[in-house]
Amino acid sequence: MSSEAVNLGDGAVGRVGFIGLGNMGGPMCGHLAAAGFDVVAYDIERGALERAGAAGARTAGSAADCADGADAVITMLPAPPHVEAVLLGDAGVIASMRPGSIAIEMSTSSTAVGRRIVEAGAERGVAVLDAPVAGQSIGARAGTLAIYVGGERPVFERALPLLRAMGDPERIFLLGPNGSGYTVKLLLNLLWFIHSVASAEVLTVGVLAGVPLQRLHAALVGSPANSNFLERDVRSVLDAGDYDDAFPMRLVTKDLGLAIELARDVGLPVELSALVEQIHRRARATFGDDAGEISPFRLYEDLAGIKLRLPADS
Repeated sequence: MSSEAVNLGDGAVGRVGFIGLGNMGGPMCGHLAAAGFDVVAYDIERGALERAGAAGARTAGSAADCADGADAVITMLPAPPHVEAVLLGDAGVIASMRPGSIAIEMSTSSTAVGRRIVEAGAERGVAVLDAPVAGQSIGARAGTLAIYVGGERPVFERALPLLRAMGDPERIFLLGPNGSGYTVKLLLNLLWFIHSVASAEVLTVGVLAGVPLQRLHAALVGSPANSNFLERDVRSVLDAGDYDDAFPMRLVTKDLGLAIELARDVGLPVELSALVEQIHRRARATFGDDAGEISPFRLYEDLAGIKLRLPADS
């Protein structure tokens, strides 16, 4: 894909700003540069900026400089406070963008912050999409992320060439108006973490009751109770004791807190979700902020005095 073939609106070939070059944003920015886009990147970490430069992006000295003159600015940031600080305010990204450009916010953030960004964008004449992703850092590196988009269809269609460069073209979903992308991402994360706790409990109980883990796991995978987590994601723990440190517990608990807040906003009691959140917060308190996202398994392993590991040849 060449940037010369891409029209990002108003008849102008786009320059793309990318802000936030961590485990997810760094590879995503690299895919855009590799696809031929004129990318200007920024991060507060010098090493991340150097890696972006090595991947083909030009680098900026600030978020505002990155956004100045861009036809589209993509942000991939850790949490809602970072999103709000970078995008809003007199020296923020929205204030630095030209009318007619697009802000594509790809962090896992809150719908409340998203609404404030849309309002600020409207005052500036900047279109806004919320477009969080799923697929973990391995998907970011492979360019196979699923992308969940909220916003107006014409804006979505203008942004599609960029989204396709970073994600799986078959898994880029326009879900509804602004906020829909954030909502679906929070809910899918919530469901995944529910599956994680449920799988940890079931496997631990079964092993303590005398069923060999290999047979128990195979039976559950072949049953109506199977899930993608049970069949695939849990294998990192069962095969290698890898609790997936690439997505740390400080971000897990952030996402779960946002999901609970969303349920509160719509007025629905979510007792199971609240309990799952607390189990993950206990795992964070026990194993630390940087412990991997599947660390609740460690809680149950420690309680049972076992390690849930499959034989090497299974």
